[in-house]
Amino acid sequence: MSELLKVTHLHKEFGTNVVLKDINLSVKKGEVVVIIGPSGCGKSTFLRCLNGLEDIQGGVITVDGLPVEAGKRDITKLRQKIGMVFQSYELFPHMTVLENIILAPTKVQKRQKDEAVREALELLDKVGLSDKKDYYPRQLSGGQKQRVAIVRALLMHPEVILFDEVTAALDPEMVHEVLETMIALAKGGSTMLIVTHEMAFAKAVADRIVFLDKGDIVEETEDVAGFFNEPETDRAKKFLKTFSYE
Repeated sequence: MSELLKVTHLHKEFGTNVVLKDINLSVKKGEVVVIIGPSGCGKSTFLRCLNGLEDIQGGVITVDGLPVEAGKRDITKLRQKIGMVFQSYELFPHMTVLENIILAPTKVQKRQKDEAVREALELLDKVGLSDKKDYYPRQLSGGQKQRVAIVRALLMHPEVILFDEVTAALDPEMVHEVLETMIALAKGGSTMLIVTHEMAFAKAVADRIVFLDKGDIVEETEDVAGFFNEPETDRAKKFLKTFSYE
């Protein structure tokens, strides 16, 4: 598999607060990397840096060889290579499900509306929401909104998809339907970086685990089962003891 995303010596700070310290990470095409760690360790900020939503104070991020630089004129074009799904859905309340999904492909990518609609309906059908295409966000459950947000990201044909705690705002009974959608994406060969506190899901879907703490990568491994059974670092051991993920 070829290297698709590369992060070299990434440094991010907010004022005097250093959030990410000398982060180095490479992600191959088709790989699913799950990023875990305690709240406030920099996981979400890391994803936002990858998508150019946050500027960085040091290091280089490239996607398919192209540098990611917040505020640059070509950042919109670059973001089309990196889809992102947020925990807060970010759907427009005055638009139907279908209108939300086809907005960016038709306005940003200038794709034909009929082609975008056709693909949108196919994707909605895959996530079990074809009957909700004319609904407004207020008529959907949290899990349904999140699946719509995932479809919206997919319709842009991104090379990498970032998921930032997409189940954090959901009621427990809605979490499963969203995670099942993401597992299907992973099996389909999508390149994904996932921030999550759902340890059973992380164990099931990850090709590689990255454990982040206090802005540092403390542990990184492709031995996913081994990490959850016996992590190498004391910090990871302490963290995992707070979860039940059998």
